Parts: sequence; structure tokens; C-alpha cells
Amino acid sequence: MSVGQPPARQPKWFKSSYSGGNATECLEASYTPDGILIRDSKRPSGARVHLSNRAWGHFIADVPRE
Repeated sequence: MSVGQPPARQPKWFKSSYSGGNATECLEASYTPDGILIRDSKRPSGARVHLSNRAWGHFIADVPRE
């Protein structure tokens, strides 16, 4: 019997708070133990960007505040 990693949990996606109501330009994100996943809500099975916790922290620190 082989031993491997257990199956990965499905990400729990949430919409960006800045997505607006028109649903044409929206990002979704999902926290992971080692960072965050980001995807286009119009293409949920498409490409995903994974950022480490450190990279996400740098990104958030550089986002202009209104």
C-alpha cells in the first residue's frame, strides 16, 4: 500500500470587495495555509495565481488607500 498526501481540500472562493455590482470585472480569492489563490470569476476553471503569505503581505502594503 502506498502512502501519499491526503486529497487537497477544495478552495473556498470569495469575491473581491472591490468587484462592484456589474459582475464584468471581478476577482475571486481563496486563502490557503501558505498564501492566497486569485482567479478571474468569469473563468473559474482557468488560470490561478498563487501568492505566498509574504508576497501577499507586500502586495497589500503597496495598495493605495483611498
